[in-house]
Amino acid sequence: MAKSDIAKSADTSVSRPRDVFAAMRDEMDRLFERFEADWPRWPQLSAWPRLPSASRRTIGAELVVPELDVRENAESVVIEAELPGVEEKDVSVTLANDVLTIKGEKKDQREEKDETHYFSERSFGAFERSLRLPDTIDESKVEACFNKGVLTITAAKKPEAVKAGRKIEIRKN
Repeated sequence: MAKSDIAKSADTSVSRPRDVFAAMRDEMDRLFERFEADWPRWPQLSAWPRLPSASRRTIGAELVVPELDVRENAESVVIEAELPGVEEKDVSVTLANDVLTIKGEKKDQREEKDETHYFSERSFGAFERSLRLPDTIDESKVEACFNKGVLTITAAKKPEAVKAGRKIEIRKN
């Protein structure tokens, strides 16, 4: 083989991507998009290829995973879940082995009719979210309140966990 033939074949060879990890990530994205296409319940995420993971949690009318706000103070842990369009009767809260679970289902139906048209729209979706509570929580003092689409769970801490701390003085050497 002549030198010119070797140079020509080197130009037509497949080049390696500069960022191997980006190529691997793109291939994995393509793999999961093909996998998700077989599941009719979930919307195909290829239509939104680069949404951050938090944005992928709610797509369209289906509520997939409720977002939580968790705050802790000296006496309790407070968990808030926004559940728009969900009724209180369709939500359950359980606590077992220090794991708090919020389950529910969104059911929405809208119907309009008059002499010339009929319009009906339904959307629904089940959701579930679990989180482990710290062992400082008194399981007998966990309360839930549902108001205007916001579920607020207050978990009181055990009395021994609420002990007042003391300030430690920092000395110079």
